[in-house]
Amino acid sequence: MTAVQVRVTGRVQGVAFRWDAQHEARRIGVTGWVRNEPDGSVLAHVEGEPDLVNDMVVWLRHGPAAARVSNAAVREAAVSGASTFEITG
Repeated sequence: MTAVQVRVTGRVQGVAFRWDAQHEARRIGVTGWVRNEPDGSVLAHVEGEPDLVNDMVVWLRHGPAAARVSNAAVREAAVSGASTFEITG
């Protein structure tokens, strides 16, 4: 198990980013959460098998069709033991 946090910037709020991220995470098979941040970015915590986490990071780098991702900053994070992938804010 591995975990990362990804801060996604660009036009990422108001474009169903969180909903689509939740759907994609469940499809891929990773757990964690995604939320809007006050600065206009989206923050995601993703955990699971390394290859699956990487697949989710690849998706977060472009997001849904209506999004315009300018950057996706990835950093290692502690595994929390999440059992689902949820929208938290």
